Amino acid sequence: MSPPLHTARVLSTLEADGRRRWIHPKLAHGRFLRRRRVVGYGLVALFVALPFVRIGGRPALLLDLVTRQLDFAGAVFRPSDTLVLMLLGLTIVLTVFLVTALFGRVWCGWGCPQTVYLELVFRPIERLVLGSPAQQRARTAMARGWRRGVELVVYAGLAFALSNVFLAYFVGTDRLAEWVLGSPSAHVGGFLVVCGVAALILFDFGYFREQTCTLACPYGRLQAVMIDRQSQIVGYDAVRGEPRGKRAKGLAVLAPPRGDCVDCGACVTACPTGIDIRAGLQMECVGCAQCIDACDAVMAKLARPPGLIRHTSQDELAGRGRHVLRARTVLYPVLLAVAVAGLAWTGHGRARAVISALRVSGPTFVELGDGRIAAQVRLGIENDSEAPRRYEVSIVGAPDATLQLAAASWRAEPRRAIEIPVFVDVPRASLVHGERRIQLRVADDAGFARVVDVTLLGPDGAGSAP
Repeated sequence: MSPPLHTARVLSTLEADGRRRWIHPKLAHGRFLRRRRVVGYGLVALFVALPFVRIGGRPALLLDLVTRQLDFAGAVFRPSDTLVLMLLGLTIVLTVFLVTALFGRVWCGWGCPQTVYLELVFRPIERLVLGSPAQQRARTAMARGWRRGVELVVYAGLAFALSNVFLAYFVGTDRLAEWVLGSPSAHVGGFLVVCGVAALILFDFGYFREQTCTLACPYGRLQAVMIDRQSQIVGYDAVRGEPRGKRAKGLAVLAPPRGDCVDCGACVTACPTGIDIRAGLQMECVGCAQCIDACDAVMAKLARPPGLIRHTSQDELAGRGRHVLRARTVLYPVLLAVAVAGLAWTGHGRARAVISALRVSGPTFVELGDGRIAAQVRLGIENDSEAPRRYEVSIVGAPDATLQLAAASWRAEPRRAIEIPVFVDVPRASLVHGERRIQLRVADDAGFARVVDVTLLGPDGAGSAP
């Protein structure tokens, strides 16, 4: 019997002599492949369609780098929404921790774009154009060459299309449509981004492939601290399967007893990362369940029960029971509930506008002829409502101060920010060490009002308004 594959290689994608081991997994049909196709193609459709979905008239998901705002599920977030963004990020992280603690690397095998696109989009194209490895070996060099040329052209076109969809998440579908229909010279930056992303996609799915999971992705290494012996994994039942090998015929009484594993290697040839699941839990396993489908098919042909390779846990394989309730599966949901509650409370209580004092560029004050000081203040107003608003500014609790305004009110479009320059005249004697604190009230035409503290700078002052 040949030694197990894991003893002959340091990595599943590396030969013993250091050369790249190219993996061409054999597709194993079964119940898990059917389910993964439903989930995977649904995620592909969601990725393509999501930029076009509108909720409340706004994109369902848009990270607009130009306006520095995030549209998510009808809500708009800006850098000033620090607490909301922090809670949103914490919710995502805790959800990943909880799902991993319960179901292991289910994300890698069922939801990760790397696995979904490689196994359900690019490799099916490869099988269609090139055929199986055996068919490729039987063809002439010329036949193999033109087929690989066709494969490269299809890959390049698909990569370019996906890169345009990717760009839509950052510039929006309307701007993307203008760029696609216009000349690349009119938007050189966007065109270069599309070409760069397309090149990365082509390199990843055309060449690097499963090495992204086994070498580059940190998630496989993080799973060591995110799962425990009760977490779900894809595991081989060594108690039932060993010693592996074909059962002897004829004088079966004199032959040593054999387990259910016939050492056919179907689980290895079906694995998209090239590992032997019979070697135990490994970082390279993405939990795709292709080995389960392959093994169950062999067991069905041999009239043996399925499940020699199955979804299980390390403790179950060791003969111990499964316990869903344990420290981390209790702690993670509690923390997740707190984060979600905080997110809901913060999001519900968000103000219709964010008012802030900005730094002043240029002189911070002007000395007037009557002994007063005109101190410059710049106010930033972010209209977070869905309608345009007009804002007015007034002084609170300072009868000796007067405002110099360029306009009586200022208009801010929905989900947009404006800056208002304001000069406040105060007696020079009211400044202490060149500074004076004052309150300005900003109110809109829909009942919103907010008071903001600002620092006026005059003679002997240093710096500028906060």
